[in-house]
Amino acid sequence: MGFLWPFKRYHLEDFDSVVIPLGQAQRAESADVSASGHDSAYDRKSKVVNKALIDIGMGRYQWELFFLCGFGWFADNLWLQVVALSLPSLSAEFGVSESSVRFTTLALFLGLTIGALFWGISADIIGRRPAFNVTLLLTGVFGVAVGAAPNWIGACGLYAALGFGIGGNLPVDGALFLEFLPQTSGNLLTLLSIFWPFGQLYASLIGWAFLTNYAENQGWRYLNYTVGATTLGMFVCRSVLFHLFESPKYLLAKGRQRDAAMVVRAIAYHNNKKTWMSEEILNEIGGVEQDAKKETVSNMEIIKRSVGKFSTERIRPLFAYKRLAINTTLLWIIWACIGMAYPLFNAFIVQYLRAVDPTAPPIPDSILYRNYAIQSIVGCPGSAIAAYTVRVKYVGRRGTMGVSLLLTGIFLFLFTISMDANFQLGCSCMVTLFQQTAYGVLYSYSPETFPTPNRSTGTGISSGLNRLAGLCAPLVAIYAGNDTAASAKMPIYISGALFLVCFACTACLPIETMGKETD
Repeated sequence: MGFLWPFKRYHLEDFDSVVIPLGQAQRAESADVSASGHDSAYDRKSKVVNKALIDIGMGRYQWELFFLCGFGWFADNLWLQVVALSLPSLSAEFGVSESSVRFTTLALFLGLTIGALFWGISADIIGRRPAFNVTLLLTGVFGVAVGAAPNWIGACGLYAALGFGIGGNLPVDGALFLEFLPQTSGNLLTLLSIFWPFGQLYASLIGWAFLTNYAENQGWRYLNYTVGATTLGMFVCRSVLFHLFESPKYLLAKGRQRDAAMVVRAIAYHNNKKTWMSEEILNEIGGVEQDAKKETVSNMEIIKRSVGKFSTERIRPLFAYKRLAINTTLLWIIWACIGMAYPLFNAFIVQYLRAVDPTAPPIPDSILYRNYAIQSIVGCPGSAIAAYTVRVKYVGRRGTMGVSLLLTGIFLFLFTISMDANFQLGCSCMVTLFQQTAYGVLYSYSPETFPTPNRSTGTGISSGLNRLAGLCAPLVAIYAGNDTAASAKMPIYISGALFLVCFACTACLPIETMGKETD
């Protein structure tokens, strides 16, 4: 019991074995949960689905989905590092200056920004399931294609195309995972950030193997072939090895309440649990399926609602009182500053590590990429450190995030004071570790501070500011850090300064969420 065939088409009756009768007390509780004079039929049915998921509890289906959604976080950082590793090779093969080749990163971020907007909305139109699978498919296909790019412009275009796929991972994967989670386990969404540093680690290890062992500058092509194939492998795991059901919330929005009931039963079946969910219960709340389908909204209305999330009516509650208004403003500044500061250093780290003292012999590629791999390994425990320290008394979310941001800024400035390779390695390791720690806290702290009805608006704006600032980062790196020795370190100075601004903002945050329950 509990296995779901990936290619089988299931029906409600296939899961009758997990159904238990709804007792009188449970029926009264479900009626109380769904009762509201202001909620729509969809809202009332969603509440009952939430109650059914809570009763089923966290189980095998959600944990498998957790790791599959983690692929999205893994791929997001993976491809940023692949581009960073490829920049010196692209510059050498196509005769592009070290400054101009950074437009490659701009192409990737352009795709990321457009993809985040497109897939975030389209998932409400075509469903979570196809968007969940197609994003990695596009990324893998274009990632493999980059390895055969005939020229630099072609490589930039392909990186933009794969960025369009990656850009949908975080909004789609996060929404999908949350809609299958019992509300009591909602904090697991923030734990997905633990996959982020492992994307960098994987890229660094593959890059170390290929970029140091293949002559005629072919290593960067093999790197992209391999990582593209890996991304396609993740797509296969999602679409072939795992039976992903459509989100029950999406099905309810489309009036398909029979299918929504079937999905809840399927989750119970996979978790070896029982459930009281049935189509009849949903019919009692919102009418039969034929009537529910008549009430579904058009695709244009869905787009209007998605855009409406960022209307003044939805934003105003984030500034409802002075303390919350200060916290929201500072948080958005932090998200924007980190959005620029992180890629200003990490997207060009290999170029920085190559910039040794002109009087010293150049660093061999084997040492250069080995050092980058060491740096990536050191950064992996960052999320685990954050998960521990945020629960320490007198430290909490703000303390952990503030100290991490401060140390990140300090080590970035220290990175620039010496051209010694070992010294720079030590500083870059510390930068990576504290960056990952700060990111781990920021991902959990932000949604905890926003009011529940407007949480998606607050986090959506945070993510949007982060992406837009990231899109500007390559331009800053290109024009502030040109090929002259005097300005080569300027992007690192700017990155360090932005992290220190983030520290100052964190020190002024008025809300601490440690020990407080989140809805």
